[in-house]
Amino acid sequence: MATCLITGGAGFLGSHLCDELLRRGHRVICVDNLETGSLVNIEHIRVPEFAHLNVDITEPFFVDEPVDVVYHLASPASPIDYLRLPLHTLKVGSYGTHHTLGLAKLHRARFLLASTSEVYGDPKEHPQREDYWGHVNSVGPRGVYDEAKRYAEALTMAYHRQQGVDTSIIRIFNTYGPRMRAHDGRAIPTFLRQALADRPITVFGDGRQTRSFCFVDDLIAGMIALAESGEHLPVNVGNPDEFTLLELAETVVEVTGSRSEIVHEALPTDDPQQRRPDITRAKELLGWQPRIGLRDGLQRTIDEAGAETLLGLNR
Repeated sequence: MATCLITGGAGFLGSHLCDELLRRGHRVICVDNLETGSLVNIEHIRVPEFAHLNVDITEPFFVDEPVDVVYHLASPASPIDYLRLPLHTLKVGSYGTHHTLGLAKLHRARFLLASTSEVYGDPKEHPQREDYWGHVNSVGPRGVYDEAKRYAEALTMAYHRQQGVDTSIIRIFNTYGPRMRAHDGRAIPTFLRQALADRPITVFGDGRQTRSFCFVDDLIAGMIALAESGEHLPVNVGNPDEFTLLELAETVVEVTGSRSEIVHEALPTDDPQQRRPDITRAKELLGWQPRIGLRDGLQRTIDEAGAETLLGLNR
């Protein structure tokens, strides 16, 4: 049984990771100060192999038991959060990553950084491969998140090369599933909330910009596979099936049986026009690829989360 420490463990992805690692027989230490995470996501976990530490990782922190694997997921990740908390987002990416890497070094633990497809910015290469360096506006409103993650990647590789820390980097593409916050501003929770209430579904721009959507169970399987590998360089994990946002809205209407109409609003600043992962490295290095398609994933999200949660009535 390995002891796994997860920063951001009470968040959407972190809580699912807690569940899966416990299911596999590991001990889990969830580190989360609940800035954007929620106790609701982990309140169902009542086993002695699980512990929650309310810690702000932008300050040095310590764990007084052996740790085998560190999953560093903590960060404001939705536009609503990082635009509301720009300095905190940068601090988590810099100080928070530095302190968490230091803890991994102290415990001689394997370290996994949860990075993001946002490091590619508005890409000039499609689909995005890991050796593409990106096209990011560092001074735009999204820059606080994009550059925090790019810096965290550089810091992770510096700890690996200079300090000998056993590191890995996962670049996460759009992920969805139960425990998404209904009001976090991202496309799928927004569309589901609007469709279930039979309200107009708001699509930014003409809706022709594309995204690729990975169900959370697939993402977590890829994340654990990378942590258990010996790979150090970044690996894309996401679903390569590509949809326009207009196609996503139409699919949500069909799956929910909604009477919603689709309306268009102004495109946000620096909104990427294309997003699709090249997952060749994940297939070759990890033997991983997604199994759950968009329609099935949306239905599972509705069934497992429940309409009340998706409507944001129990925030």
